[in-house]
Amino acid sequence: MKKRGLLSIIFDYAGDKKKYYVVSILSALVSVAAGIIPFYFIADIITMLVDGKREFSDYTFDIIMLLVLFFVKGLFHVISTSLSHMAAFQTIKGVRKRATDALALASLGDVKAQSSGSLKNTLCERIDSTETALAHVIPEVTSNILGFIGTFIYLTILDWRMGLISLIPFAIGMIAYMTMSIGYEKYYNNCINKTKVLNDTAVEYINGIEVIKAFGKSESSYKKFEKAAKEGASCFVDWQRNCNVSFTVAMSVAPYTLLAILPLGGLLYYYGNITLSMFIISILMSIGLISPLINAMAHFDDISKANSIFKEIDAIVSINKLERPAVSKAMPKDSSIQIQNVSFGYDDKEILHDISLDIKSGDHIALVGPSGAGKSTIAKLIASLWDPNQGSISIGGVNIKDLTLEDYNNLVSYVSQNNYLFNISIMENIRIGNPNASDNDVIEICKKCGVHDFIMNLENGYNTVVGDSGSHLSGGERQRISIARAMMKNSKIIILDEATAYTDPENEAVIQKSLSYLIKDKTVIVIAHRLSTIIDSDDIILINDGRIENHGKHEELLNKSELYKNMWNAHIHVKDGDINA
Repeated sequence: MKKRGLLSIIFDYAGDKKKYYVVSILSALVSVAAGIIPFYFIADIITMLVDGKREFSDYTFDIIMLLVLFFVKGLFHVISTSLSHMAAFQTIKGVRKRATDALALASLGDVKAQSSGSLKNTLCERIDSTETALAHVIPEVTSNILGFIGTFIYLTILDWRMGLISLIPFAIGMIAYMTMSIGYEKYYNNCINKTKVLNDTAVEYINGIEVIKAFGKSESSYKKFEKAAKEGASCFVDWQRNCNVSFTVAMSVAPYTLLAILPLGGLLYYYGNITLSMFIISILMSIGLISPLINAMAHFDDISKANSIFKEIDAIVSINKLERPAVSKAMPKDSSIQIQNVSFGYDDKEILHDISLDIKSGDHIALVGPSGAGKSTIAKLIASLWDPNQGSISIGGVNIKDLTLEDYNNLVSYVSQNNYLFNISIMENIRIGNPNASDNDVIEICKKCGVHDFIMNLENGYNTVVGDSGSHLSGGERQRISIARAMMKNSKIIILDEATAYTDPENEAVIQKSLSYLIKDKTVIVIAHRLSTIIDSDDIILINDGRIENHGKHEELLNKSELYKNMWNAHIHVKDGDINA
């Protein structure tokens, strides 16, 4: 993605609220002007005082204008910051939506290649931390810098020597401040990396707490987390300690223009180079000269942080996306599936080698083979979670790359062994399959697939909130709800990827019955290690080492494939062992 400046990024993500930023800047300019113009009236008052004017009426207009300008400055400052905050929240919304939309359209492989802890940290905490920069960088930095420039120009017009003298402490302070930038990139990147490690370690520790406790690894796992936490804190402490002296010198000298204006301006007055009124006016103006610039500089760290965060966001937004049109070029004539010369791999490792497969509409086929042979990879390619590196996959004669994601997703339901449930009610989890379904539609589907009774036995029935990832339910219950959700979708093609792998025998029987409703009159692809569940398939495809080694019905494969025969014998022996046990 083309490198962009912070302002370009802000206006891009702000959407229709960018006009708020424009009005905010204009309001800030009015506020700045209302803060500079009073110096003119103050100078006029000082001049009249020096000239000996004592009548209050001589000062009335200047005083009224000072009061009006004070009110105008405050009013437009409030307007400016209010609008910029509204635009900032809209921008954060736009950033997060653009990033999550990109992830939704991205290849699953590219998403899974990234750390979940880092993604969560970027999409949640780090995006939120840009609020200060987004809300203040445009109006406040702009107005403060312009305020400094306007005041300096006015002071220089009055007397150019006093203008230059007023900058001497600031120049000394900036030299000290600039020394803080030595090693900035090294320290900053170190802090970012240590923070990411801390987030990843925290996510790993929390998600694996059950295994940690079960295997007595609490102490070693906590030490890993503790080490990451200490390093995450110490990197910031070390950075700040390295900057202490430079920062103290800069902040102690830079704002105090009087350190130069009083002695040097006093000499100019003493030798008659400037008048008393000019000396007094220069003192007053110099006091307000550097403060706006210091205020602007206070946001520079926020700007650097925002730039870094937006680089991470741009990396997410520019992630490789599945190649799909905005409008489908054609619609499939049926639910047949054609896989032609497909090769696919992760990174540099090829998993599938020149796979070709023709599945007729309405067929029930099974993919079997040793672990790691590529069965699930084929299923995920058909489910459009990845795009093949070579070859093509078509549905009903239409290449899936010619279908929109929405049209394709309507055609295919994918049920895996690790289906995800959202932390919402059971009713809403199932309704995800068809957002337009009524409560009665959901209940009817649940009755058909045998989950209604168990749902009604829960404390809140269909309104039961399932917890994060469905943690309030057992594995079998989560799987049954996932199947009900897939039934709700009513797709023409069903992919069952080890859908009963982790279930107990009692739940497996219930789930198998549910699946019989789900796959009726559908094109079905089943991946199963329990070969007894797929012996009635129309065709059994034997995958080995990323290639189709053989195919046929169960009896055929027993006669012509030694690998399949060995797998079947091993399966039967395991079943016999379970029965004897």
